[in-house]
Amino acid sequence: MTNNLPIGVFDSGVGGLTVAKEIMLRLPKESLLYFGDTARVPYGNKSEETVITYSRQIARFLCSHEVKAIVIACNTASAFALDTLAAEFPVPVIGVVKPGAKAAAAKTAKGRIGVIATSGTIKSGLYERYLASINPELKVFGKACPLFVPLVEEGLTSDSVTKMMAERYLTPLLSEGIDALVLGCTHYPLLTDVIGEVCGPGVALVNPAYETAKELSELLSEKNLLKTDDTPAAHRFFVSDGEEQFRRFADTILPCELEEADVNRMVLS
Repeated sequence: MTNNLPIGVFDSGVGGLTVAKEIMLRLPKESLLYFGDTARVPYGNKSEETVITYSRQIARFLCSHEVKAIVIACNTASAFALDTLAAEFPVPVIGVVKPGAKAAAAKTAKGRIGVIATSGTIKSGLYERYLASINPELKVFGKACPLFVPLVEEGLTSDSVTKMMAERYLTPLLSEGIDALVLGCTHYPLLTDVIGEVCGPGVALVNPAYETAKELSELLSEKNLLKTDDTPAAHRFFVSDGEEQFRRFADTILPCELEEADVNRMVLS
C-alpha cells in the first residue's frame, strides 16, 4: 500500500538530519529514506540552475525507491528547486522555507523578523517574498552566516569562536529590533543555545525543521498517506561521499543509532 512506503528526505549534506530527527519524533511509525549529497556540499554558494539539477537527480533517486512524499530538508534547495520538483514529480513535495516563514509570521509581535541562512538562500529572497505574501507589513532582515555550517560540522557548537561569530552575524539584526529569528539553514538548530544566548529572551527562535515535520504530518493526514500497518519504522540513509563521517554526525543528532550497514554510498550523475 502507498501509505506504508517511506518518506524521502534529502539535503546537501548532514544538516538535513535535524529535519529527519524532527520527523522521527513526530511520526515514529514512518520510515525514512534519506539522501545527503555530501560530495557536492555546500549548495549555498552554487547557482540556482546547479541546485535544481542536483535536486532533480536526488528526487529521481528517491522516487526510484518508491517514496510516498519528498521533503527538501535544505533551505537553499527549497528556495531554488521546490516549485520545479513539485511540478515534475508524482508525489507531494514540501520544503523547509514555507513552514519556517509561517511560524515566524505567527511569532512576531513587532512585525520585524530576522532570517539567517546561507548566501544562496538569502540571495534568493524567498523568505522575504513568502513572508510578504502572508503579511505585506512585515519587515524582514536577512543575514548570510557562511561560517556556521563548518563550525557545526567541526563539532564546535559551544566553542568561544562560535559565540564570537554569532555576535558578529546577529548584532546587525538585533540593531534592527527583530523579535523573531528564522534559523534558515538546517545546521543552525544545532546552534540554538549560542544563538539564543546572543539574542536574549526578547527574540523568538524559529526552527524550520520542527515546523516542517509538523506540516508534513498534516499533509500526510490530509492525503490519507499516514502509515497504516504496525511494522517498525525502517530507515535507510544514502550519501554521495564520506559514509563514516556522516554516520558519526548522525549518531550525535538522531534519536536512534546507525549501524554500519545503514549508510550506503550512492553517487548520482
